[in-house]
Amino acid sequence: MGATLLALLLIAVGAMWMLKVCSHPRGDGMRDLPSGGDTIDVAIEYSPLTFYQLGDTIGGFDYDLLRTIGREGGIKFKFHPVSAISGALEGLSDGLYDIVVADAPSTAEMTDKYRFTEPAFLDRQVLVQRRDSGAMISTALELAGKRVWVPAESPAALRLANLAAEIGDSIHVMTDSLYGSEQLVILTATGEIERAVVNERIARAMAADYPDIDISTGISFTQFQPWILRRDDGELAARIDTLLVRFKATPAYSDLHLRYFGEE
Repeated sequence: MGATLLALLLIAVGAMWMLKVCSHPRGDGMRDLPSGGDTIDVAIEYSPLTFYQLGDTIGGFDYDLLRTIGREGGIKFKFHPVSAISGALEGLSDGLYDIVVADAPSTAEMTDKYRFTEPAFLDRQVLVQRRDSGAMISTALELAGKRVWVPAESPAALRLANLAAEIGDSIHVMTDSLYGSEQLVILTATGEIERAVVNERIARAMAADYPDIDISTGISFTQFQPWILRRDDGELAARIDTLLVRFKATPAYSDLHLRYFGEE
């Protein structure tokens, strides 16, 4: 993909290095070990919506929400920023992480493999494309015969497979195990790839910095956006669910939602 892709990769690697204040990687090049004790290890996707760092400021809707319920429930979270959900889910299965926070709505296929918490918020999947591409797509039906990029392990791949069956034509789904939703939006904006499918809230957050992209074409209905745990971790799931349900009923949750998502 040339010099632009290399530059984007270097930027992504640099950003992840800057985030070591949260992830504390080991210095010997090996993977982190589980924290143990009462600490809950959270793999959290690096994106403008979920988790970000600007200078000394760390934020993100999911990050702030987890820290808030952690304080209220006496839970100590350790955050491990990740750029792709595939590695995070592998770490979850291996016991490296206890929770994965990423672009992964609770579809039937995913619930067969993992346990999901109470939804943190609602979202839907949208198509990201360049306005000047000369082949703008205005409806999902026009994806027939087209190539679309999605992060590896993203439920968007299943949605596109179902959509292909509905329209009776193939959609060439290009799964990427290296890049997450944020990076695929950047690659689309710079013309390195033709189009991508990501969650609308991530796309909307990035559209402010990339005005040449169009995110108006919906691919899915509104979906729940929960966090992911191992299927056998019912005790932790129940604890998180109790805190989430309690906090979502408060004005503080409404204020947090408004700060990141604006008026619905």
